[in-house]
Amino acid sequence: MKPDTDPENHLRAADSAADPGGAPESGSRADGSADGTAPPESRVGRSIAAVTAVATRWPRSTRLLAAAVAGSLLYASFPPRTLWFLAPVGIAILTLVVRGTGRARAGFGYGYVAGLAFFLPLLPWTGIYVGPAPWLALSAVCAVYVGLFGLLTRWVATLPGWPLWVATVWSLTEWGRASFPFGGFPWGKLAFGQADGWYLPYAMVGGAPLVSFAVALTGTGLAALAAGLPGRLTTRAGDSGGVAGAISDSPRWGASHLTSWNRIVAAAMLVAIVPLAGVILRTALPGPEDGNRPITVAAIQGSVPRLGLDFNAQRRAVLDNHVKRTEELARDIAAGKAPQPDVVIWPENSSDIDPLRNADAAQEISQASVAVKAPILVGAVLVNADRTTANSVIVWNGDAGPAERHDKKIIQPFGEYLPYREFFRHFSEYADRAGYFVPGAGDGVVHVRPAGGGAPVAIGVATCYEVTFDRAFQESVRAGAQLLTVPSNNATFGRSEMTYQQLAMSRVRAVEHGRAVVVSVTTGVSAMITADGVIRQQTPQFEPAALVATLPLRDNTTLASRLGPTPETVVCILAAAATAAALFRRRYSTKRG
Repeated sequence: MKPDTDPENHLRAADSAADPGGAPESGSRADGSADGTAPPESRVGRSIAAVTAVATRWPRSTRLLAAAVAGSLLYASFPPRTLWFLAPVGIAILTLVVRGTGRARAGFGYGYVAGLAFFLPLLPWTGIYVGPAPWLALSAVCAVYVGLFGLLTRWVATLPGWPLWVATVWSLTEWGRASFPFGGFPWGKLAFGQADGWYLPYAMVGGAPLVSFAVALTGTGLAALAAGLPGRLTTRAGDSGGVAGAISDSPRWGASHLTSWNRIVAAAMLVAIVPLAGVILRTALPGPEDGNRPITVAAIQGSVPRLGLDFNAQRRAVLDNHVKRTEELARDIAAGKAPQPDVVIWPENSSDIDPLRNADAAQEISQASVAVKAPILVGAVLVNADRTTANSVIVWNGDAGPAERHDKKIIQPFGEYLPYREFFRHFSEYADRAGYFVPGAGDGVVHVRPAGGGAPVAIGVATCYEVTFDRAFQESVRAGAQLLTVPSNNATFGRSEMTYQQLAMSRVRAVEHGRAVVVSVTTGVSAMITADGVIRQQTPQFEPAALVATLPLRDNTTLASRLGPTPETVVCILAAAATAAALFRRRYSTKRG
């Protein structure tokens, strides 16, 4: 017998399933209405049934498309866009796609497609000046972790209370990506797309990991609603969720009509409570002026002669630009156009000429510090005795010269250093252009004596890539940092979205630790961020500029600062336990069958 391949027949069959009952009575419609207008619930049910019919005919293609849409929504939730609310929607769609896909490897495959749709548009800045190979390779590796989310979700979604366990699995895979390989790559954590959203205040409780978990939990709650409501809208009492089962290819919620509605209400409450709790937490954030005492901070954006990897060829010009812009600020201060800063912060790579070895560079920096009458935090590349290099931030006190310094501890693989250099140079001519930087030690804090007098100020430093990692500022705040700074060099990433993504991370860190954050970038965007995560001042890109702001110093610590990695560890343990329970349950059921 030839199978029925007519889409119209499938739609008619779906309509019949949605509203069985035979021929309508005289004067009434098949949907039960007397005036020919279907009630809203019936129209919604028919629409869902029609979509289900199409999805049933092309299940694999539908899931692949939905997975790609889910990943695209996650990408769209990130800066410079402010569409943070798309992230839980993306998680919801992805959860429905991978939940109940049959074989576990199918869950991995659909998750991997979503991961590619997420990371490919998120990370093109990694290959702007070195070709597409690093960008494509990094995106492919990062997508593996979203694939693992799909694989694990396939298992834990069989457990009671599955929205919670699926959300913990997302957190587990984010932790994995932030840890392996080569020290991990946390870029693209859900938390870093939430700087303008309702979930941001969660950072003060459990840091960026808790923000990601809250977003994921809202998404899995939405998925539970989507899996349960269609059955209630398209079936009569006694028929429990046939359409929902077709959509998610998963077991029914239960034969009891009351039980199904209880689960729907629970899912709805979850979806509402999690973001609303974030809104309520916002009232507990410190005010922009709350603190122990204020200091005035200046951030210098000197810009560079040209973008790209070759900007280092004009190292003297980059240093001169920052000296020049600092001296311009000094003239504005003398003219009463700008307040006197207690400390000035230059960006990463503002002096790629080692000022500890080069007298000319040291003299220029000293002159700028004397002119502005304040110490300068200088981002400098220092050459070690073994010809390796250190990416440092040095406190420079006028004619007295260098004092304390922070050597970047978390260095970027394939950029600041190249793992397995002999191997990778066979694949790219840019391999030998990777740096020979070595990681520093210390607690990430430098002490500066303010120009206006008073006790020394402890400033926590996370240089560029370091701000991506939770542990960078955790260590400096525990060591007594009262103010945070993120000196960065984005000249090698052109006009990409990278700088806005990194700026959002600094906003999350401000809330996480309850500290004002000063972002100083060679090419922008530089910014002054208060402890509530709000940008009070910022510069345009690719223009020399100076920001001056009075910011409070704070000694109080947030719960997130005190707990450190504990919340993420707990969530990951729950995810591992849920996975183990699901696998045990699956094996037990197989043996019984």
